[in-house]
Amino acid sequence: MKKYALVTGASGGIGRAICLQLAREGYSLYLHYFQNKDSIKKLMEELSSYDGEYIPIQADLSSPDGYRRLVENIFSIDAIIHNSGMSRYGLLVDLEREQAEELVTTHVTSPMLITKELLPKLLQKRAGNIIVISSIWGQTGAACEVAYSTVKGAQLSFVKALSKEVALDGIRVNGVAPGAIRTPMMTVFNEEDIASLNEEIPMGHLGSPENIADVVSFLVSEKAAYITGQIIPVNGGWYT
Repeated sequence: MKKYALVTGASGGIGRAICLQLAREGYSLYLHYFQNKDSIKKLMEELSSYDGEYIPIQADLSSPDGYRRLVENIFSIDAIIHNSGMSRYGLLVDLEREQAEELVTTHVTSPMLITKELLPKLLQKRAGNIIVISSIWGQTGAACEVAYSTVKGAQLSFVKALSKEVALDGIRVNGVAPGAIRTPMMTVFNEEDIASLNEEIPMGHLGSPENIADVVSFLVSEKAAYITGQIIPVNGGWYT
């Protein structure tokens, strides 16, 4: 029987790595994206060497009703990977209301409502996994990323609360908190900034998207059968 996973933000660096890893493990995938259609086309080509079914779904999860477009295209589901996101750099005093609402909708409201709509499908099976890709800043906070840290922290609370609500139904809920990962989101920093950042990280280098995908792979597997409500940091020792 086919296993289906939804990966939001599949067009990004971490999303792509998660999709390729899950496809290798036999999952069919719902590939969510918003604007980067070219990246999804390329990902579909990469996935063509595997045997699953791969379904692209376009939806703006920063829009209040964007989640509806996503969930109405999902039928069978075994795992939900909430990976879609955006960052905002700058002082809190410069944050516009619209930017704050966009961050909250993308990182908190949409994932919560997507889960609400799809949860009955998991409850019917009495099995499944929900994984939230949060951030190191959700754990410790960052100056000039106050709003981003806030919504990422909310994701951690979502994981901990929901895991208790659905544990007896056979559904596990966990989070992953990446540190500095070499993805397009890091292009706001120049090489000098990256070198300075590397010096702060005990392991001496940025992580890769595959580092995150490996943890997701573990969490959806039976090897993690007794793990729920946990936040797994993947940050090279940067924050412990």
